[in-house]
Amino acid sequence: MKNLIYLLLLTMALAGCSSTDQTAEKNLAAAKEMFAAFNGHDWKKMASFYADTAEFLDPAFGIDYVKKTRKETAEKYAGMQQMFPDINDNITDISASGDRVTVQFVSSGTPAGQAKWYLPICSVLTFKDGKIIKDATYYDNE
Repeated sequence: MKNLIYLLLLTMALAGCSSTDQTAEKNLAAAKEMFAAFNGHDWKKMASFYADTAEFLDPAFGIDYVKKTRKETAEKYAGMQQMFPDINDNITDISASGDRVTVQFVSSGTPAGQAKWYLPICSVLTFKDGKIIKDATYYDNE
C-alpha cells in the first residue's frame, strides 16, 4: 500500500511537470513566431501574439506599466519601421519557464542618412492562454 501511494504521488508530480513543460514549449514557440513576424515587418501578425490589451513596461513609455491594445502595438512598430526601414531583432538567447519567456536580443536599424544603430535588449514576456499579457522590456535608452 505504501508503495502504491509513493507511485501515485510520483505520477502526479511528473504529470504536473509535463504540463508545465508543454506550456513553456508552446510559449517559447509563440515568442519565436512573434519575433519572426517582427523581422518580417508584419505588424498585425506580430500584435496578434498579444492579448487584446496587454501591459507593457518599456523605457519608451516611462517607468510604469502601461496598457496597450493590439492596434496600438501594431501602430507603434509600424511607426518605428517608418523611422528605421530595416529594423530587425536578432535573438541571442531565449528561454521559457512556465508562463514566462525571456528573450535577449539585439535590435538594429538605420535612420535615413545616418549610421546603423545596435541596441541590446531583454524582454520578459508573460503568457496566459497562449497570448502575451505582459511585456517587460529593458534597455539603455540614453
